[in-house]
Amino acid sequence: MAERAKKQNAIQRYFNETAGELRKVSWPTWPEAYQLTVLVIIVMVAMGVFLGLVDYGVNRLLNFALGI
Repeated sequence: MAERAKKQNAIQRYFNETAGELRKVSWPTWPEAYQLTVLVIIVMVAMGVFLGLVDYGVNRLLNFALGI
């Protein structure tokens, strides 16, 4: 009976292993997390502007080439 109580099913084992791995993670401090969040937002805006300009340029070029 004791063996059956100790044996975990796959779901229990998954959550126990996940919790164990999360304890090993080196979490960033709040200032680091804030800086990285700001950096990600800046890069997203810059890439959005860049891709928007490329899209506009290619659209104009294709319209000119096709005579539209």
